[in-house]
Amino acid sequence: MTSSISSATSSTAASQASTRQTIAGNFDTFLQLLTTQLQNQNPLDPLDTNQFTQQLVQFSQVEQQLKSNDYLATLVDASATSRAISAGGYLGANITADGSTTTLANGKASWSLGLTKPATKATINILNASGETVFSTTQAMAAGNSTFSWDGRTTDGSVMTGGQFTIKIDAKDAAGQPVTVSSELSGKVDAVDLTGTEPLLRIGSISVPLSKVKTLQRSSS
Repeated sequence: MTSSISSATSSTAASQASTRQTIAGNFDTFLQLLTTQLQNQNPLDPLDTNQFTQQLVQFSQVEQQLKSNDYLATLVDASATSRAISAGGYLGANITADGSTTTLANGKASWSLGLTKPATKATINILNASGETVFSTTQAMAAGNSTFSWDGRTTDGSVMTGGQFTIKIDAKDAAGQPVTVSSELSGKVDAVDLTGTEPLLRIGSISVPLSKVKTLQRSSS
């Protein structure tokens, strides 16, 4: 995990260094132009005081921008390291996160569902990784939060032993109007990917952005 943190931080630092070099180059160019202007001004018509003052203000602003950029780079590095360390704390924990795709493991796949209002008819479809519907059922659903569990048994009677599956629900109320259904996946975090801009928590082969995590729970054992 330490090497992953270093890799992510190094990538950020390289990008920030490039930005600092660009600003520094502009700063040096500005200084050269100002010096050349002072050396070559007409003694009979010297640089206007107001213009000179404005250029000095610009000089100060560029210098301040350089310093601010260095401070910002330090803060960004610290933030990236903090996120990486925080993500590592999720290893081995059971989480729930926004999402509709989860893994069938040990004969069970579960989703946490939330309905804004009761649905008198809700068609629940389970799709495999290829987008094919392998299981479908229709039932009424109450408003609020509930859990839907699937044992891997398909509509034709065969049994799936593993893989990624996505839940899709078409729900309607008594008036035939659509009912919004939110879905969350759950599982145990067994790896953390720190190579991107946001840490990804791995549940089997599924990647969950850290920002999508809603709950975390650890076993008492």
